[in-house]
Amino acid sequence: MTALDTIKDTVTKNDVVLFMKGSKMMPQCGFSSKVAGILNYLGVEYTDVNVLADAEIRQGIKEFSDWPTIPQLYVKGEFIGGCDIAIEMTLSGELDTLLETNGVAFDKAAADKIREANAG
Repeated sequence: MTALDTIKDTVTKNDVVLFMKGSKMMPQCGFSSKVAGILNYLGVEYTDVNVLADAEIRQGIKEFSDWPTIPQLYVKGEFIGGCDIAIEMTLSGELDTLLETNGVAFDKAAADKIREANAG
């Protein structure tokens, strides 16, 4: 299987996937840490893929999504975006809607707390 086949297989077979530098328990960059932190805080079950462990996956994910940076968040096979987009969607409530629409369990109260903490 090529790197692109592996990536496609991963995003197809898992509800939520985060391609990141490091792992959800040990992020290796600030941007990856922020997105993993959001998902962890919300209690979202997700698959983390450490792009630092495989150069072909690291390059392949950029081609797969036509997005130049990492982290990259996928929900139900759909590319959502990187760190800034994940933060914006969390603060606007769009991420709640996306997760609810796709039947992905998360802690709504935790999402509300994030918004309260960042209001004004």
